[in-house]
This record gives sequence, structure tokens and C-alpha cells, in this order.
Amino acid sequence: MTRRDLLSGSLAASVLVSSSAPGDSSESPGGAPSAGRDYYELRRYQLRNGPEPRLVENYLRDAAVPALNRAGIKPVGVFSGMVGPENPAVYVLIPYPSLGAITTVQRALAQDGEYQSRASDYLNAPASQPAYTRFEAWLLEAFDTAPHIEVPPAAAENRSRIFELRTYENPSEKANLTKLKMFNTAEISIFRRTGLRPVFFGNTLLGSRMPCLTYMLTFENLAERERNWGIFGSDPEWKTLSTTPGYTDPEIITNISNAFLSPTPYSQI
Repeated sequence: MTRRDLLSGSLAASVLVSSSAPGDSSESPGGAPSAGRDYYELRRYQLRNGPEPRLVENYLRDAAVPALNRAGIKPVGVFSGMVGPENPAVYVLIPYPSLGAITTVQRALAQDGEYQSRASDYLNAPASQPAYTRFEAWLLEAFDTAPHIEVPPAAAENRSRIFELRTYENPSEKANLTKLKMFNTAEISIFRRTGLRPVFFGNTLLGSRMPCLTYMLTFENLAERERNWGIFGSDPEWKTLSTTPGYTDPEIITNISNAFLSPTPYSQI
């Protein structure tokens, strides 16, 4: 399968895995907890006002997410853009236990009759009324110290929550590795201690704006977000780390972008 094959087509053409995939994203085929890191597909559907959002929503809710779950892929997060570039937009986060799980996509899609039926309107949308304007896709590798998606308690309890998706662009591959080291050795632990609740951390293997890394945080609301980021910014350990030569933003970061997202009613994150 070529890179173009991997990143083209419908959501399911890039996210379904065969029936031989593990029953849970945190387990090996033998059922034991995986010692490795997950891989994430992060999708961003660019929509426009009109029938598009409903067609994509129906597809994700009724066809794609159930099919992924049947294939053993969970949890699947689906989010609507609140604040960020080019709304309306829908973001989809899918975890895989291995790169090999992704390469079995086309065979699984062809074998899933229920998916084909439920996805018919989306898959057969005419060029005059496409399901979306475009979509972007990123393939990410989870960090060493955050190897799997962390589902917030608010998701299981169906409580209100928001998400912040942040991307750090690096000036070089070396700078990217330095920022990864910074996160893995100290920064993530400071996040947790100061009330910044992670959902995932991933380094980009394929996608735009490389080299870059992306992570997601969750909060009860924007007020909590402002409060906890303030605690983080004034933390003595963070102040020392962020001013250490070699770790300062001007040396290893060229751009930081973020988007605020709300979970759809059928999101599993």
C-alpha cells in the first residue's frame, strides 16, 4: 500500500482494520496489555454550511464509528470545531495498536457489508453535492510516557467537557526530537501536576507542517482551562525547564496553533 493509498478515500478506507486486529487498542492479539505505543490517525473534515455537516455526522455516527468498534478499534473520538481555523469542521481521532493494523484497511472495508450499507449516502455523494469540502489526515506515534489515549472521566459520565488541540511546529528534525525529550522527561509530568489533563500526545509521522507534534487536553470549561494554564505557567519547575538553554521556544518551536473542540454526542472520548 502506498502513502497515497493510506491517506486517500473515505474515513473508513483509512481507519478500518481486519478482523484479525486486537480486540482492544491497549491489548496484544493474545489479550495481554500492549507494551508498545499506539498510533493515531487524526482527521479534519472541512465542511461548509448546508447539507454537508449532517451527511458527515450521519456517516460517522451510524457507519464509521460502529465499524471501527466492530474491528476492535476504540475509543474513537469525534469533535466539532468551536474556535479554530476554517470552521465548520469535524475532527476524528482513531487509535491503532500497530502500523500493521492500518495496512489491512482495504480488505476489511470490502468485507464489511453493514458498513457499506450504512455509509452508502456518504460514499456515493455526487460531485455536485460532496460530503465535505476536503479533509486532512495526520498519522501520529504516541509518546513514550503517554502511550495510549486517556479517556476523561467526564466522557464515561456524559458530563460537559471541552478539548484543546495544540500543534507545535519545529524548525528541524533535531528540534523536534528535543521537544519530544522535553515532554517525555519532564513536561508531561508538570502538566499532570498542575491540572492539565491529557488525552493524547503524538509525534507526526505523515501529514502537513512537519516536523511537528500534536497533543490534546480536556477541561470542564474555558474558565478551568484559563485557570489551569495559569497554574502551569507560574510553576517553578516549568519556569526552570522552559528557560534551560536548548529547551527554549525560540530554539525549538517555530509556531504553536490550537483549536477548541466540543465532543459530539456519539464521541467515545
